[in-house]
Amino acid sequence: MWALDALDDDKSKDGDVYLGIDLGTSAVKVCCVADTGDVVETVSIALTTSQPFLGASEQDCNAWWLATCQAVRKLDTRHRDHVKAIGLSGQMHGAVLLNKAKQPIRPAILWNDARATAECDALVAAVPDVGEVTGVYPMAGFTAPKLLWLARHTPERHAEIAHVLLPKDYIGFRLHGNLVTDPSDAAGTSWMDQRTRTWSLPICNASATDPACLPRILYGNEIAGELCATAASDLGLPPETPIVAGAGDAAAGAVGIGAIENGDGFLSLGTSGQMFVTTNAYRPNVDSRIHAYAHTLPDIWFQMAAMLNGARPIAWLANLLDRPIDALLAEADTATDSPIFLPYLTGERTPHGDSDIRAGFFGLSETTTHGALMRSVIEAIAFSFADASDALQAAGTTTDRLLAIGGGTRSSLLMQTISNVLGCDIGRSDGADVGPALGAARLAMLAHCKSDTASIVTKPPVGTWFTPQSEHAGAMAEKLAVYRALYPAVKAAQAAKPA
Repeated sequence: MWALDALDDDKSKDGDVYLGIDLGTSAVKVCCVADTGDVVETVSIALTTSQPFLGASEQDCNAWWLATCQAVRKLDTRHRDHVKAIGLSGQMHGAVLLNKAKQPIRPAILWNDARATAECDALVAAVPDVGEVTGVYPMAGFTAPKLLWLARHTPERHAEIAHVLLPKDYIGFRLHGNLVTDPSDAAGTSWMDQRTRTWSLPICNASATDPACLPRILYGNEIAGELCATAASDLGLPPETPIVAGAGDAAAGAVGIGAIENGDGFLSLGTSGQMFVTTNAYRPNVDSRIHAYAHTLPDIWFQMAAMLNGARPIAWLANLLDRPIDALLAEADTATDSPIFLPYLTGERTPHGDSDIRAGFFGLSETTTHGALMRSVIEAIAFSFADASDALQAAGTTTDRLLAIGGGTRSSLLMQTISNVLGCDIGRSDGADVGPALGAARLAMLAHCKSDTASIVTKPPVGTWFTPQSEHAGAMAEKLAVYRALYPAVKAAQAAKPA
């Protein structure tokens, strides 16, 4: 949504730097971190998504690689020439399918793809304890149901599958040639046993997946390979640079913000949204729709409420109205009588587990302004985090202070609204929008420097704390009640709609 700007900074002084590459949904973001831990440069290259049919969401794997090359080549040569190690992060759950020649057989099916709803039910029927094993019931965007969907609907394509990778791991493959993932990304496939951090044979069998097709699992700070000569030439980086396995974007964001101790929590406001709390044990609670996953580092896990829509509706509305985001946010700041918005543009995970529900406005009038529409979007994002907070509480996890990362943190209105709705202090640090790319760079630094984790994976200083404004509590509680009443009403109306 909001692009990351290159930092005109001299903190690296031509010294060693560590490169983090984050393959997001809307952009590839790269981040250079000096050996002091300071972010010295960031670059972002936009990506596009295709929807070949209703509910589908796909991206071209080669476009990811071209955007990665473009982003890295935009970095200052004084940084590129001194890269000592590379870390990876990326959107989770996607299915990158390679043939025996290790070439993609089709576009990648993304995390917000809704085609495999029936296949989720089939997996639960085949493996009743699948949620307890994998940390959450299968959902349509996860990788395992997608493989079962392909087996059922395009068997000729399914027969070509020789290797399955997650999105960031495809970038890793293009960098070093190996087929590797990490525990946090493997966790989001619905194939991994969270307790043992190994692939579950019963679930593989139930999802028409040969476990031999799945990548090797390494911890996020373990070396997955070295930069091959061809990729080094494409990127303008030193050949044989070590590359770590990295992490899924949620876990990488946790490493970037220092959330690796029991109870550490944060909000992620990217295309999707997460409320994330690190735990010292595996604590599934499948009925709450909370994701209980292995972290990217040893001996820690996390609980996460995952919302498909995050801060994405802000950019969606700006595109729909053909107006700049900043202008709409300024109008929203003073807007009154905002309608209620359901933000389910691509369905929802926590708390509904509903890939079919869709978004809508309630309470529009002739006097509704663009600013009021944007304010209702801001409030809806905050309400979705209220649902997330309740789901975490049902799973035994409470928080009274959270840091925030992701592009959405740039909006002070959004940050304050979330604080008001949650009744919780929300902290924004400088560079909070760097997010998972910083975590990826830190994982690379851990591998190269061999330092203790605590000295590298530190918590950032908080530039601004947003504290709840009690004068807004009553009005927000009333609107939240209406927001929550709308979901079952819309669901019922949707069910009554003619086929």
